Amino acid sequence: MPKKPSKSPAGKGPRTPARKPARVAAKRPKAAPKVVPDLSQDRIVRALETIAAHLAAQGKPSVERESFERADAYVWHPDGRLAAVPRVSRVELFLLKGVDRMRDILMENTERFANGLPANNALLWGARGMGKSSLVKAAHASINADRKPADRLKLIEIHREDIETLPMLMEKLRDADFHFIVFIDDLSFDGNDASYKSLKAVLEGGIEGRPENVILYATSNRRHLLARDMIENERSTAINPGEAVEEKVSLSDRFGLWLGFHRCSQDEYLAMVRGYCGHFGIKVDDEALEREALEWSTTRGSRSGRVAWQFVQELAGRLGVKLATA
Repeated sequence: MPKKPSKSPAGKGPRTPARKPARVAAKRPKAAPKVVPDLSQDRIVRALETIAAHLAAQGKPSVERESFERADAYVWHPDGRLAAVPRVSRVELFLLKGVDRMRDILMENTERFANGLPANNALLWGARGMGKSSLVKAAHASINADRKPADRLKLIEIHREDIETLPMLMEKLRDADFHFIVFIDDLSFDGNDASYKSLKAVLEGGIEGRPENVILYATSNRRHLLARDMIENERSTAINPGEAVEEKVSLSDRFGLWLGFHRCSQDEYLAMVRGYCGHFGIKVDDEALEREALEWSTTRGSRSGRVAWQFVQELAGRLGVKLATA
């Protein structure tokens, strides 16, 4: 009879011979890798630290005391540098026609300031080409004409796009021994430009305020320094339109002196042309001069001091006369 298979315990298969555990080879501990200092990385880190230090120094220029004895006029640069202007491009005060009232007011204000008396910041606004910036430069030169070097006014021009650095300029001028006219030409603000806040703080409102030896003169084609569409946009989008518009329009209110320049008449325009011709020795028959000057203004579509000067330049060039300005 065939043998019956042996029974195995329930749940277990047939027994298999036990295997001896394999001998595990003893592992030797690996030696720690030798750390070699990365000298090139150290040099990169030192170089980056040096660059960062230079950039920080450029971002915050040091305010050094200036002597202001090199010249009577300077141009301010946002890196903290004042570039001397040995010869200012200007015209003589008596050559500015049609602006007699504004000339007298600005001259009186500037002379008071030069003498250490209270004076107002001035905003010269209005028609283009009517001598706003020319009047500022001519007033500065006229005040300095009979003054000793130690008493001369200094004219500093700051460009419109550098207004945010005005506080730094004020810090540089605050302890100087001279009086300064800070001049901003063609001042206006558009869109979301917020740099006008720096100007507001300097004019009035900052805790330091404007230094006593500094006065601000600005020229603009706009009375409120803001474009009309900018004001209308504030009215239509702001939560409180009245406050939003008031906050921006209030900038011009911080100029104590407003001088309005308007388009000149035909007689004033011709007086400008004759004044230039007489000053520079351009000899032309008066009837021919008037006819050509009016024709020139008609082709330009306006009458102004700038148009008169451009015509005189054309006439002088045609006649071979050199224009030696101050």
